[in-house]
Amino acid sequence: MFRTQALALLFSVLLPGLAQACDGRLIEDPAIYNAPLCLPAEPQRVVVLDASFGLGIALDAGLAVVGAPLDLMSDATLKSRAEAAGVTSIGLVTEPSLETIVALQPDLILGFTGSESMASGIYPMAAQLAPTMLYTSLDWAEFYRLLGGLTGQQAEVEDALAAFEVRLADLRDRMPETTVSVLRITSWDFQVYMDSPVTYAPFEIMRRAGVHRSAYETTDDPSLAMKRPDWEELARLDGDILLYIVGGTNASATDGRHEEVLGNPLWQMLPAVQAGRVHRIDPAVWMEFSGLASAHRVLDDLERYVIGQP
Repeated sequence: MFRTQALALLFSVLLPGLAQACDGRLIEDPAIYNAPLCLPAEPQRVVVLDASFGLGIALDAGLAVVGAPLDLMSDATLKSRAEAAGVTSIGLVTEPSLETIVALQPDLILGFTGSESMASGIYPMAAQLAPTMLYTSLDWAEFYRLLGGLTGQQAEVEDALAAFEVRLADLRDRMPETTVSVLRITSWDFQVYMDSPVTYAPFEIMRRAGVHRSAYETTDDPSLAMKRPDWEELARLDGDILLYIVGGTNASATDGRHEEVLGNPLWQMLPAVQAGRVHRIDPAVWMEFSGLASAHRVLDDLERYVIGQP
């Protein structure tokens, strides 16, 4: 407790000095790693370190993105949009090219990391090249608002989010009592993103839309974001409808494992499979969530496969 109070006192002493020294825009958002952070007043050359969340929302907010890791993206729509905007690929999201980033001469580097532990790994390198804003929260809408503030598009952002909320409320009013299970099949395991108070954006949208998940997939523990069931635990995915994800940033769509899974007797015994109520959903939306367009595509899937399911 003493350490927390000491840090708070130190922050209160240093912040006024930082604000006076910053001749651009001072960002104090606690979701930003190493905040407060001094950014250019009007960034002109932005490099984004992630190919989904950060890239999509940065483009939506009107930032001048010059570089992002476009190699091996599964979201062809977002990749085409980035290329049309003149974005240069900096390589893979897991192995960005430092030489390319340097050559692009960014005046701002930004990205979504999801946690401070992830941010701390890349921050020292990036911060040597340009002011670096790494977002550590899972709240995509607040990140959209933050970036909209950098471009003066706060009103446009609020209008877009308000329209999304109207659509979300409409789906929630029409959501049936049907139970839905969601599974990701990778090349090496199974993954279940939980119906949890703190969870990855597509599943947070499912929760807010009033989708009922199975007991195995539901928790009030905000620290439990994902489970990795074994074959025997698959039986606990007993939703009336099963949505499954193959592909994304792994080779599961091409290495043959998911075909083996779908042919396995344990898979065939799942209630939704036996009832013919199983649907493959797009990893570009569900595993590479990129902002407002992805949010609406999540609602598209819920409307098609849950509300519209006979």
